[in-house]
Amino acid sequence: MRKPRIIEIFLIQIIFYSIFWFWDDYVATLLSTIFSVICIFILIVSLIAEWIEPSKVPKWYFQVMIASILAPIITGIFFLGIMGLGTEWMDKF
Repeated sequence: MRKPRIIEIFLIQIIFYSIFWFWDDYVATLLSTIFSVICIFILIVSLIAEWIEPSKVPKWYFQVMIASILAPIITGIFFLGIMGLGTEWMDKF
């Protein structure tokens, strides 16, 4: 079995986040924010560890981490643009 390419992983993540944006914008906002922040910190720790002691971590690992950071951000920007920068849960306040 072949390894999935980065673009395939990125598109699967876009579909995953899009399902949540269609289902509930509050949950989608939380998931997008939390997963992006977690992936950013994992990438930072990985880069620091790689800088301190180089290992045999493949290049595609870092590419997947960057795709995992960009996918929820891009999906969120797209859906917030469609909604006119207003979400249903923000209108209640």
